[in-house]
Amino acid sequence: MSDLLITNVDVLTDKGTLTNHAIEIENGYITSILTSEEAKTVQAKETLDGKGQLAAPGLVNTHTHIAMGLFRNYADDLELMDWLETAIWPTEAKLNDDLIKWGTQLGIAEMLRSGTTTFSDMYFFMDTTADVVKETGIRAVLSRGLAGVSPTADQALVENADLFRTYNGFDNDRIKVLLGPHAPYTCPDAYMEKVIALSHELNCGIHMHLSETKGEVENVIKATGKTPIAHMHDLGLFWNTTLAAHCVHVTEEDMAIMAENHVAVAHNPQSNLKLASGIAPVPEMIAKGITVGLGTDGSASNNNADMLEEVRLAATLHKARLYNPKAIPAQAAWDMGTVEGAKALGYKDLGKIAVGERADIVLYDVSGMHWMPRYNDIAALVYSANSSDANTVIVAGKVLMKNKELLTIDEEKLRSEICKAQAYFSN
Repeated sequence: MSDLLITNVDVLTDKGTLTNHAIEIENGYITSILTSEEAKTVQAKETLDGKGQLAAPGLVNTHTHIAMGLFRNYADDLELMDWLETAIWPTEAKLNDDLIKWGTQLGIAEMLRSGTTTFSDMYFFMDTTADVVKETGIRAVLSRGLAGVSPTADQALVENADLFRTYNGFDNDRIKVLLGPHAPYTCPDAYMEKVIALSHELNCGIHMHLSETKGEVENVIKATGKTPIAHMHDLGLFWNTTLAAHCVHVTEEDMAIMAENHVAVAHNPQSNLKLASGIAPVPEMIAKGITVGLGTDGSASNNNADMLEEVRLAATLHKARLYNPKAIPAQAAWDMGTVEGAKALGYKDLGKIAVGERADIVLYDVSGMHWMPRYNDIAALVYSANSSDANTVIVAGKVLMKNKELLTIDEEKLRSEICKAQAYFSN
């Protein structure tokens, strides 16, 4: 007997949309895709009627600071370093475990409601974040943010190592853990050497902001004579899996290093634009064979965790930048938000609806006028769909949102706690 059967649903596959089919799920994986007639013989513990909906792979958010949703609209219209130094870092000093718990729940609720089933996070109090991920059922790759200039720098390394030993591989890799050195300007070389040594000890990958702003690149070149990418390569950072966030200001030589060392990129187009960081050369990276996923960054820098907006921007921004309508076609943008993002996080069986893939699935309500006419579902998702069209969300074969109702989060309690947090930070 199967665990879950989704019936009467249109199914988005690599070969197009299968109309009025069924998806069979067992032990967290897709075991078969059936015609409606074939599905009549299947017995399942739970059945979902997908009539009027499109089953698509869940979106993968490759770079977040999830609890920063607590600072949404707190400080806006500033460049990155001014935003960090004058607004965000002083306010983050007031954080505690309880605030992180509710900020993390807020981000997860927003992601599930908008069709995101996996996120990669770098922040503080990560044991608390991991506990919330465990309880809510979403998939996550977690990194304890590490800053060598902080008085707690060495303790943070211990915490990241403990997080890895406790949670890496949890629930068949529903939770994975990376080391999280923040950025070159907060992690001096001596500290990076400790991070790299720990990554060897644990056989653990790394998640780091790199080449995010022009100022960062200029300062690293001034100090070392090399770009941040080249400098981190020479330090030995790229020996294992590396997820590099932003990579807005990278050279041809940088991209060659990244491709040779299988460095994956978390591209955050909205955050980069809002913080005036620039526009990453994503088509050029993809052409060189670099894996590029999409991220929303912190909700304070982006104002939402809506991955469909990132997909849409990825598909349109580079067309304008290159004056080329085929710069990143809809399919490539969708892949960046799903299967390529999954690859960037080390998942080889995630991001597609196919037999043998992990059952992270979103059912989109396609009854809205903005879905009509439906010539091409990929184009509709990228250019026309709204995140609010997400009706039901499944992660690892378990239903986390059904008919727009979150099943693992008490929304009334969450709203109350966020109001308390707002009052706390307002004072």
